[in-house]
Amino acid sequence: MRPPTFGGLLRRLRDERRISREKLAFAAGVSSSYITHLEGGDRDHPTRAVVTALIGYLDRISPLADSERRHLFDLAGLYDDTFPAVPQLRAEISDDMRNGLRLHRPNAASYLDTRWNVLACNDAYISTFPGLADDGNILLWLFRNELSRRVMVDWRREAALTVDWLRGLIGQSGDTAWATDLLDELGRYPEFREMWTSGGTRYGRDQPMHIRDLETMECFSLDVQMFRVDSGSYPGRVLFFLGIRTTCPASAGP
Repeated sequence: MRPPTFGGLLRRLRDERRISREKLAFAAGVSSSYITHLEGGDRDHPTRAVVTALIGYLDRISPLADSERRHLFDLAGLYDDTFPAVPQLRAEISDDMRNGLRLHRPNAASYLDTRWNVLACNDAYISTFPGLADDGNILLWLFRNELSRRVMVDWRREAALTVDWLRGLIGQSGDTAWATDLLDELGRYPEFREMWTSGGTRYGRDQPMHIRDLETMECFSLDVQMFRVDSGSYPGRVLFFLGIRTTCPASAGP
């Protein structure tokens, strides 16, 4: 029993298609000895261009499953660092995933992308964060929607945490070009510029979120859990948010 390797998976896929090393090498523009070394684990990770060429030829002989294609890239140490558009990610939220959001009521639940865009949410999330579903982006809601300051008992702490968390998410993404437009838009708000220039970085939260119900003006807490969604066409680009409602401590008032 051994851990999976790029070379081991490549050999299995090649054998299943009854392709010789020479044919696969010719199609990928490399030597047959290179394929031998890859399959034997004697070479460093191949480049993205080589992996793409290998997959392309294997796929023409017999289509690879999406999981096999992804596993080859993962084992080669290559990750998809491009960012799909928000409509593409929203299309990934299946009916079963939306039904799951409804099952979490009365707790607030949503799917977000790693740019803090809301992809789908339940009605408890909408009532907990009024206006957020319309604004579409958590950071834009925090800085341009006055309702956020009324809802968030400690607005400044929450805003700073989300800004610092964005910096961490940008660093994880590999490709940082997507962040330019969002930062330009947020840069119109002086408080965002102040928090951004502080240079802080977060990779999660360790405290509950304190919320004010604008209808009753009562305070409650959300114990927040965040999970990365690895299924679908864009693994790691979607996050699941669950806010479990609890009683707010008296010390967390306005």
